[in-house]
Amino acid sequence: MADTFLKELAARLFADYGSGIADLIVVLPSRRAKVFFVEAIKHEIEGNVFAPDIISIEDFVQEIAGISAIDNIALLFEFYQVYECVTDQSNRQSFEVFANWAKTLLQDFNEIDRYLISPPEKVLKYLEDIKELEHWSVGDEKTELIASYLEFWKLLPTYYHALYQHLLEKRLGYQGMIYREAVKGLHRYLGKENRIHVFAGFNALNAAEENIFQQLLSFAKATIYWDADSCFLDDPHHAAGLFLRRYKKNWAYYKKHPFDWTSGHFTKGKSIEIIGTPKSIGQAKIAGSIVANILKRTTDLSRTAIVLSEESLLLPLLHALPADTPALNITMGYSGKNNPAQILIAKLFKLHLNSLKRNANSYVMYYKDVLDVLTHPLVEPMLRAGNLVQTINRNNYTFIVSQRLFELYGLEDGYFDLLFKRWDMDAGGVLERLSAILLHIKHQLGNDNQQDKIAKAFLYAVFKTINQLRSYFAQQTVQNLDVLHTIYKQIIDFADVSFEGEPLEGLQIMGVLESRVLDFENVIVLSVNEGKFPAGKTQNSFIPYDVKRELGLPTFKEKDAIYTYHFYHLLQRSQNVYLLYNTESEGLDGGEKSRFITQLEIEQQPSHALSHRIYQAEVPSQAYQPAVVEKSETVVNRLKELAQTGFSPSSLTAYIRDPMTFYFQRILRISQTDEVEENIAVNTLGTIIHGALEALYLPFVGRFLTKQDLRDAMEKLDQEVLLQFKKIYREGEIKKGKNLLAFEVAKRHVQNFIKMEIAEFDQDPELAVKIIALEKRFERQLSHEILPYPVLIGGSVDRIEERNGRIRIVDYKTGKVEKRNIKLNTWNGLTDDIKNDKIIQVLAYAFMFAPHAAGRDIEVGIISFKNMRAGFLPFGFVEEKSETAIVTDQISSAYINELALLLREILDADIPFIEKT
Repeated sequence: MADTFLKELAARLFADYGSGIADLIVVLPSRRAKVFFVEAIKHEIEGNVFAPDIISIEDFVQEIAGISAIDNIALLFEFYQVYECVTDQSNRQSFEVFANWAKTLLQDFNEIDRYLISPPEKVLKYLEDIKELEHWSVGDEKTELIASYLEFWKLLPTYYHALYQHLLEKRLGYQGMIYREAVKGLHRYLGKENRIHVFAGFNALNAAEENIFQQLLSFAKATIYWDADSCFLDDPHHAAGLFLRRYKKNWAYYKKHPFDWTSGHFTKGKSIEIIGTPKSIGQAKIAGSIVANILKRTTDLSRTAIVLSEESLLLPLLHALPADTPALNITMGYSGKNNPAQILIAKLFKLHLNSLKRNANSYVMYYKDVLDVLTHPLVEPMLRAGNLVQTINRNNYTFIVSQRLFELYGLEDGYFDLLFKRWDMDAGGVLERLSAILLHIKHQLGNDNQQDKIAKAFLYAVFKTINQLRSYFAQQTVQNLDVLHTIYKQIIDFADVSFEGEPLEGLQIMGVLESRVLDFENVIVLSVNEGKFPAGKTQNSFIPYDVKRELGLPTFKEKDAIYTYHFYHLLQRSQNVYLLYNTESEGLDGGEKSRFITQLEIEQQPSHALSHRIYQAEVPSQAYQPAVVEKSETVVNRLKELAQTGFSPSSLTAYIRDPMTFYFQRILRISQTDEVEENIAVNTLGTIIHGALEALYLPFVGRFLTKQDLRDAMEKLDQEVLLQFKKIYREGEIKKGKNLLAFEVAKRHVQNFIKMEIAEFDQDPELAVKIIALEKRFERQLSHEILPYPVLIGGSVDRIEERNGRIRIVDYKTGKVEKRNIKLNTWNGLTDDIKNDKIIQVLAYAFMFAPHAAGRDIEVGIISFKNMRAGFLPFGFVEEKSETAIVTDQISSAYINELALLLREILDADIPFIEKT
């Protein structure tokens, strides 16, 4: 790898100034470059030497201006104070409305000052005139709405000057203001500073920077070293050299002095791999594999950089990096919106704003809001809240009273109190509590691993924002938490996370702007797509494009040229370059590769080894491979255990439906995870109806049923259904919404069932019905010559009755069942088709009860609550146009043979469990 620019700079300065280097002031584009430059100086000397003063351009300009930079959040609040002072009260907007347009206006103020537009009213008057031309009123008279709208644009110069003067009095300023003041104060600075200034590694300068640089050069108090490559500088059309060509041509300094300096590194040999892959996550995975390959060659990753064009890829990338990556240095901003600590704060706002006050001491919370907080990674490990989450799910708490929540947790815990105690204070008190929550998390995190350090960086960004809000609300009287939440959402965008690390060690992860002046041997760039790198034509500004062109303000064309320079600078001295882009063309995250890639391909240098690959997910020859589980000795033993304890009819039909489901539920004994059932599910509704019918008819077991019994049951119906709801649905809400409808449906089903039985007595006064059993378990051992050992068949039967001397076994179904679903034409393939599941179940009940029938005929069937008009649907075997409803010995024998075939398959050690697709 060629020497880096900073190494070349150190060598040049020692050659030009020798030991006098200590008297220089070296100004670099970023603070980060200072560390690398100091390291470069170390490699140029053997003994000890005083280093020059090394300073970033922003710190240098602040020193000249004598003004400190104000951060974006504080600036927004300061601007609002000014706005309130200069705006008539009748037209004054709330902070949350003000913030929507103030962010954009501040950006425009910043541009106006950085490019020394003088007077500032020039561009602001443009805006007023444009809006005057655009307004849609017909005729000379303006409506009140239009007049108010135009008044806003007339006030822009007032806002600008008032804010400028307000900040100046505090010796604070935004970037553009500091630049303007630095230009004003440059003569004062030159009067007291005689040292030589070295400007190095710059490219696109704003008007203020150009003014400062040229004045220092004209007074012979500066020299400047550009990082220019002849490939870009000598090509009049190459955007990477746009600004440098402009300075070389227009600056008076270069009429008499040489242009320092131009190199030819870009045309030297280098490997460039262009890799396209669908979706952003795929890029992170590929970047991780590239790092893994580099680690096979060397453990020193300090000469390897990953450049992220979009910050949202940072976390996926961190997860995709090899576990043995020795060290990381992350140098980039990360949006506050995706910050895990901010996400927790957002969930707390949602929890408390959605909660309903019940009385002076308690309030009601929605279970999803509670679970969102409890399961957050900054909460669950510290509270060990797994048991509480299970309790909420198991007991079906849809809405939880605060007192009950604390009782369920059962521990005295200050962190739990901070999270869930009611926000019954003003905005300042809420912010104080949020601050305490973040401090508690910080104290719980250690310093042992990289993850904790990253988590603390996230915490600090949000903590700083919360404290700034506290300072603001200390001067306000805001009780409305909705207002606080709105303001918080407005400013959290500014809460970028700044990571700190050891810049000279480990893998370097950075954003595009952070790569300025720095050179690496291996460069991996992600999201090299149009709209990402370069960023595209989006303009966060009130100033139209043509006005910007007229006044010399930067447009998207200049910004594209800046991105072009950064892109080619990344490649300039590197040896191995990997350019990754997203090929997916759906949605907002388009798949068009960047024009930079196309330019590289068209203008390929002879010494560049350029390759282009598309990574696709490996597509198997078969769309889906069903899961297969061989029956090990352990599984066979478990099947023997089941044969002794009993196969239920439902487990047999589960096997027919999908052997893998049977394997998970019966062999591995994996049950479904408890979840809050916000709306009553069909199976829960069925359980409630079954329970209600059992309770209502239980007093009549063992005796003949009468119409009066049924009337008595009808009177108890409402109370019993409600009791079953509370028993099964537990703490779930049943008094409103869909659940109230489900409650009424359950009552109606039970009521219709009892009415049907009363109607049967009305139709046949001689009807004799004796209830034998309700929800009772029966068992019977099945021995068959094709089975390796006897198998117990057991299960609960919904209802068994004696009706006019015949045994009737009834299976309740809450779903719709029709007569054809319970008829059978042939025994062949009975257990192969899941459509026969109801027949298999009811015949299993007949098989189990047969020893208790004492020779009486048995009929089995279904009562469908969604097909109640059909009444009892008996099983029937249709043969030669005749139907047999009684379970005869012949039917029983045929069924047992089919059942034995199914059980043999289940128990056979050589037949694996194969998933049905």
